[in-house]
Amino acid sequence: MNKTVFAILNILNNQPDIIGAKEISKRLKLHGIELTERTVRYHLKIMDERGLTKVFGKEGRKITKKGREELAQSHVSEKVGFIINRIETLSYMTSFDTDKQEGDIILNVSFIHEKDLKDALKVMKPVYKSPYVMSGMLVIAREGEQIGDIIVPEGKIGLGTVCSVTINGIFLKSGIPLVSKFGGVLKTEGSEPSRFTALISYEGSSLDPLEIFIRSNMTDVLGAVKHGAGRILASFREVPVVCVAEANMLAKKIAEIGIGGILVIGNPNQPLLEMPVGVDKAGIVIVGGLNPVAALEEAGISSESKAMSTLYEYSNLMSFKDTLKKHL
Repeated sequence: MNKTVFAILNILNNQPDIIGAKEISKRLKLHGIELTERTVRYHLKIMDERGLTKVFGKEGRKITKKGREELAQSHVSEKVGFIINRIETLSYMTSFDTDKQEGDIILNVSFIHEKDLKDALKVMKPVYKSPYVMSGMLVIAREGEQIGDIIVPEGKIGLGTVCSVTINGIFLKSGIPLVSKFGGVLKTEGSEPSRFTALISYEGSSLDPLEIFIRSNMTDVLGAVKHGAGRILASFREVPVVCVAEANMLAKKIAEIGIGGILVIGNPNQPLLEMPVGVDKAGIVIVGGLNPVAALEEAGISSESKAMSTLYEYSNLMSFKDTLKKHL
């Protein structure tokens, strides 16, 4: 299975409803794949013949059971590089304007059971008051509603949280290139970042590292929030030395408008939180956008997350404070 087929099946697998070639072509761009609607139809026809997809007249396709099995069993080599390519593509497509505070940012989308919404909001409340969230803004959608390109399944609530890759996009728009190196679990002591206890390279991974850490129950976000000592999701990035001063100024600017997440920017050519950096580089530690969801898992509230799920207009987000008023 080549990368194009893998990407198409991945899109169909994340889409509960029938979807057409035009929409698939649009969503492939989020995976860094440029295909015309006609070319997508060509691939879909072959996938129909292989039993990977099922056609529903002019409406489009749905993935079949065989298609899901093929997706799950596809060779790891076909998936390696999928995450880092998606980071680079979404960074480029981020259009957030820091002055107007509008434009597309990147969201993680998580699903919880509808019955768990009120309990989930109570669990997330202290997390959203802490420095361990990317932004105090989010979106909540009920079954059948959309978060960007994602439709919320039956019986579920969709939570859209700001993804840390949004920082890459904002920096890139300002002419500052960030390189995402690792996703990890960061230990906190005395409410300060201490050191990474686990790391997965973005470039060599076929899955999003933060999703892996949540599923593996390796976090203690609630401990970090309530007691100052715990384990949060975070990532390690590098910035060229010549951009460090600008990076510090931009970090301060976006924090003032409510997009935080940058815990610390290191000194040129020096390790940061015991992590070495490349020549003429400085390290940056950024909190994981899925920390609120990790807290839900710690509290026993089941969730399913997809990091870097979709682009979303920032001005349509709601503050967590207003979300509480609406849903509690």
